[in-house]
Amino acid sequence: MQLINFMMCGFLALIFSATVEAQLTQQQKEAKIKGLELYNQYKAISATPFLQIAANADDKESQYYLGEAIRKNKRYMTEDAQKWYEAAANQNNIYAMIQLGRSGNDLCTAMDNCPKSKNTPAQWLKSALDLTAPAAEHGNPEAMYLMYELTLKQEWLEKSANSGYALAQYWMATGTRQGDGFFLPWKRNEAVGNWLKLSAEGGYPPAMMEYAAFIFEDKGDLAVARHWISEAANAGYQSGISSYGAYLAHSPSLYDFPLDLVKGYALTSLLKDLDGGGDVQVYVNETLPEIASKMKPEQISEATEFAKKWKATHPPLSFFPEKLSR
Repeated sequence: MQLINFMMCGFLALIFSATVEAQLTQQQKEAKIKGLELYNQYKAISATPFLQIAANADDKESQYYLGEAIRKNKRYMTEDAQKWYEAAANQNNIYAMIQLGRSGNDLCTAMDNCPKSKNTPAQWLKSALDLTAPAAEHGNPEAMYLMYELTLKQEWLEKSANSGYALAQYWMATGTRQGDGFFLPWKRNEAVGNWLKLSAEGGYPPAMMEYAAFIFEDKGDLAVARHWISEAANAGYQSGISSYGAYLAHSPSLYDFPLDLVKGYALTSLLKDLDGGGDVQVYVNETLPEIASKMKPEQISEATEFAKKWKATHPPLSFFPEKLSR
């Protein structure tokens, strides 16, 4: 029995491990990394040719994200998107199975042009459920979260969150804030803060920013708020970078950040890399000249060098879209 359990845990780890992938050449790995970077910056069109390189090498994660990029660009399930989702699903990519299962509610249904598939949406969802349920029962936090996505049963979201899955903790905070569960009024707010704190500590940047706002509004704790804003920026989160940069440059002055025009200008200038994704360029065009008007030319030169060093030592900018998009 112990051997069976060990083998089962090993099999489930293979399904849910982010490290399991096709054997890629260095060029294919670099293409995948670049494709994912662009995808996470809401540049689906630019990401496509890079993801295609790794997807053609049978990398299931690249196949999934290529399907995502194509579907998001077209705004409905196309034949090409479905082809890549199916390629990933045939390698037991559960996210791909779920997206194929959701195609029954896709815009293509209303347009009456959904591509034909070897399985119905219901069959894809059953396949996803059959693979996910054993992993969830064996305590895999990500699998528990996917069981919530598949069944919409709140108990799975709670189990995932209690097992330390940061995304589930974030959605527990969101749901609690919106009225889920039964709480005394002052306990509800406390629960929201606890879930956001756990999610932030678990490394989820959107939770870092929300917890910073929460802890300031609820406790007036400026030091903790500043900490999580800087942590979100260090993680490459677009909202963290834009907020940290603006507050350091006092454009506006919030959370009592000490004035640092050089660092504030440098961080704000990094957002130019997001041109074409997320409509950030409008913000940059307004804020960067405002900060520059307070600076001397030598400070701007210093900021330019600071920005180069930051890019070399920090993760790429990202909006951190959820892997299982709508």
